[in-house]
Amino acid sequence: MKRRNYIVGLIFLTFFVISFITNILGALNPNVIQSFNLSLTLSAFLPFSFFIAYGVMSIPAGMLVEKYKERKIMVAAFAVAFSGALIFSMFPHYLVFLISLFLMGTGMAMLQVAINPLLRVAGGEEHFAFNSVLAQLIFGGASFIAPLFLTYLINSLQNEAGSNIVKSIFSNLIPESLSWTSLYWVFSIMFLIMVIIISFSKFPVVERKEDEIAGNWGVHKGLFKQKTVILYFIGIFAYVGTEQGVSYWLSKFLYTYHGYDPLTYGATTVGWFWGMLSIGCLVGLVLLKLFDSKRILLVAVISASVFLSIALFGPGYIALYAFPMVGFSLSVMWSIVFSLALNSAASHHGSFSGILCTAIIGGAVIQLIIGWLGDMFGLRTGMFFIYLTLAYLFSIGIWAKPIISNETINLKKKLKKQNVRAENV
Repeated sequence: MKRRNYIVGLIFLTFFVISFITNILGALNPNVIQSFNLSLTLSAFLPFSFFIAYGVMSIPAGMLVEKYKERKIMVAAFAVAFSGALIFSMFPHYLVFLISLFLMGTGMAMLQVAINPLLRVAGGEEHFAFNSVLAQLIFGGASFIAPLFLTYLINSLQNEAGSNIVKSIFSNLIPESLSWTSLYWVFSIMFLIMVIIISFSKFPVVERKEDEIAGNWGVHKGLFKQKTVILYFIGIFAYVGTEQGVSYWLSKFLYTYHGYDPLTYGATTVGWFWGMLSIGCLVGLVLLKLFDSKRILLVAVISASVFLSIALFGPGYIALYAFPMVGFSLSVMWSIVFSLALNSAASHHGSFSGILCTAIIGGAVIQLIIGWLGDMFGLRTGMFFIYLTLAYLFSIGIWAKPIISNETINLKKKLKKQNVRAENV
C-alpha cells in the first residue's frame, strides 16, 4: 500500500513537472521576442516546435510503453527532456531553442502516454476518477506557479541592491542580457532529479484492458478513415489551439496594446489564466452532475467568446481580468470533448486516445497562424482566429451523438424509474 501511494505521489509530481514546463512559454514570449529580435511569426515557431512533438510521438509512445513498460519510458522521457533543456542552457540561441523545445515536447508527450494508465493501476480503478481530477488540479497549480517563479527568478538576477543566492548560482552561467534563460538551468536540474528518482523506483505491473491497448499502425489508419474520428481529432486540435492561442499571446498583447510589463502584469495574468482554468475544473465537476455535457460545452464556448471579446477590445485594466476568465470558461472543454469522442466509439479506445493526443499539435499550428496574421495585420487581428476554433467547438455541442451520455442526477433518476417499471412488468 505504501509503495502504491509512493507511485501515485510520483505520478502527481510528474504532472506538476509537465505543466510547469509546458505552460511557461506564454509568460516568456515577450522576453524571447525582445532578446532574439523576433517577428511574431518567428516567435510562434517556439510553441510550434514544442507541440509538434506531440504529433510525432503520441502514437509511437503508446507502442513503446507496451513494449518497454512505464518506468523505462518515463526515464527515457525525462532524459530526452533533460538533453533539450541543457543544450539551450549552454547555448542560448534561437535555433538551439527550437531544437530544445522539440526535445522537451517529445519527453512530455512520452510522459503523458505513460502516466495515465499507471495512475489507474497504482491508485486503484475505484479511485481513478478522483485521482485524475486531483492530477488536473496539480497540473493547473503548476501552471499558476510557473510564471510567478519566472518573475521571482528574473527580479533576483536583475536586483542591483546586492548579491543573493539566485545571483550567486546563475551569474556565471548565463549572459546578463538573457536572465530569463536561467529558467532552463532550473528545468535541467528538475529533469535530472526525476531521472534519478524514477530509475530507483519500483513500479507496479500495468495490465491494460483490451480496450486500452494501443493497436498497430493498421488500426490507427483504419480509425482515421472514420468520419467521427476525424471530427473529434479536429475538436481536440481546435481546443488546444484555443487554449494555447490565448495563454501564449496574452502577455504580448497586454504589452503591445496597453504597455503592461511582461514580468509583472503579463506573467501574473498568465498565471491567473491557468489558475482560473483549475478553479473552473472544480466547478465543471459539479455542473457535469447536473447538466448534459453538450449543453455545458455550448455555454462554455459562448462564455469564452464573450470574455475574449472583452479582453481584446476593452480597456487594459479590464483585459487583466477578462483573459483569466477566458481560462475559466475553457476549463471544461478538454474533458468534455475527449469524453464525447471516446463515448462515440464502440471499440479501439486505446488507439483512439493516441490519435486524440496527436491532435495536441493544434497548439503548434494555430500559434503559427496567429503569429503570421499578427505580423500582417496586428496581433489583435491575429487573435481573431481563435473565434474560428471556438466556433468549431460550439458545433460539437450541436452534432455530437455519443453512445453513452454523461450521467446526471436527472438521468440517474430516469434510469432508476425505468428499471423499477421493467421489474414490475
